[in-house]
Amino acid sequence: MRTMLSVLVLLAAIAFAVSPMLSNGFGGYRPDQFPIPQADPPIQPAGWAFSIWGLIFAWLVAGAGFGAWKRAGDPGWQGMRPALLVSLALGAFWIETAHHTPIGATVLIVAMLVPALIAFLRAGRQDAVWQVRPVALYAGWLTAATGVSAGMVLGGYGILSEQAAAILCLVGVTAVALAVQAARPGEWAYPAGVVWALIGILAANLSPANLPVLALAGVAALLLAWRAAASYRRNAA
Repeated sequence: MRTMLSVLVLLAAIAFAVSPMLSNGFGGYRPDQFPIPQADPPIQPAGWAFSIWGLIFAWLVAGAGFGAWKRAGDPGWQGMRPALLVSLALGAFWIETAHHTPIGATVLIVAMLVPALIAFLRAGRQDAVWQVRPVALYAGWLTAATGVSAGMVLGGYGILSEQAAAILCLVGVTAVALAVQAARPGEWAYPAGVVWALIGILAANLSPANLPVLALAGVAALLLAWRAAASYRRNAA
């Protein structure tokens, strides 16, 4: 059973990684997917920020491959595998869903995020480069991406203004990220995923300068980075 689960995780990681090739990729929602077109919403990162998916896909496949090859029956790897399998299997359908329905994609990304966070928090400490770190980066980016997707739905459907949606979702992302980081402070890859998204949001709001969004995203990025660096120094001491 343990061997089968490791193989299923590897197959799900591969399916997730190839899903952009089968769905014409994804660089953000189209403006015309919303009743109120979202041409340049403040919550959306700059386009280049989405390039992190290349690293995430490659690292998830490599980590799952190592686990199936070298650690198939290792109990230290088993705790995270069921949750990770659920998240990756759902992720294989996310891009296609996002092309058709932002609301459905937002619900789906929440369903991906929850097991991804569980997998991250349950991952063992051995083989960190292959076991916890790819999952941590994935969970970090998903934390921010969930806020982005929710913010665009809130603004695009007129529930809140684009500015209010961005501020609310940035606060939510920051709160979740800080709570998760506190639960596993020694792992830098999780805050790195969130910070990358926040830097993308900062870049997208520089011109014209959106001061509230810049301030929130900047403070959140600095706080996450500072806590990660402090934890690293404590562990190295």
